[in-house]
Amino acid sequence: MATKTSAATKKKSTGNKGKTAPKKRWVKHVTTDSTHPPKDLFTKSAPVIARSLASKKVSPKGPGSGMRMLTYFINRAGKGLSASRRRTLERAKELLHERIEKEKQREKKKAA
Repeated sequence: MATKTSAATKKKSTGNKGKTAPKKRWVKHVTTDSTHPPKDLFTKSAPVIARSLASKKVSPKGPGSGMRMLTYFINRAGKGLSASRRRTLERAKELLHERIEKEKQREKKKAA
């Protein structure tokens, strides 16, 4: 007598037959020529990182561009980033965010 099995108990075959799937590096081939952060910038202290990323030399389009660069770096580092380094980089993001907000306030005052 044949027994019925539910779809939930059946395992789907991945087609790899025991092989692990290749890791996808979604940012492996990303190149940009618009920003050039100094070498080893992301190994420095939070205030230094924030100040450098807000500068026109590193981020010609302003601190918002620096924020995207920092977020990109944190995401790219992923699980390989130590907890202390992640805290430093997150603090740099906070400082950069404060700088962006101050700039917005200045622009509002100029417009008024």
